[in-house]
Amino acid sequence: MHDSRAYEAETNGILVRVRPSYLAGQSDPDAGRWVWAYQVEIVNLTAGPVQLVARHWTITDARGQVEEVRGAGVVGEQPTIQPGDSYSYASGCPLRTESGAMVGSYRMVDDRGRMFEVAIPAFSLDVPGERRVLN
Repeated sequence: MHDSRAYEAETNGILVRVRPSYLAGQSDPDAGRWVWAYQVEIVNLTAGPVQLVARHWTITDARGQVEEVRGAGVVGEQPTIQPGDSYSYASGCPLRTESGAMVGSYRMVDDRGRMFEVAIPAFSLDVPGERRVLN
């Protein structure tokens, strides 16, 4: 696994930090398969608890092919994050090209039942040592 920089976005007092990593051992470029893992940390900077209830990802490969992913929670959970606390999880993304990008949002609900969207920062998926492609 190759560590890379963190990407961050803050919306309505919720900080989302993402660190993508290329997984060479799970990738097979000869077969047209490149795999990345990404670690997400969600920090609640507000005065009240929030619950992550849904996710939306837009994944774009180097050919401009777009895949939308929507669903309840993350990794099978709908975590409640207390004020000052954080929640972390890891997931992955296979692509049919050697680079791509991801961006998205989480739907959260606060302790008053108010729903709001939180931005997941756009981040690049690039094979280390390869020529960078702007997506």
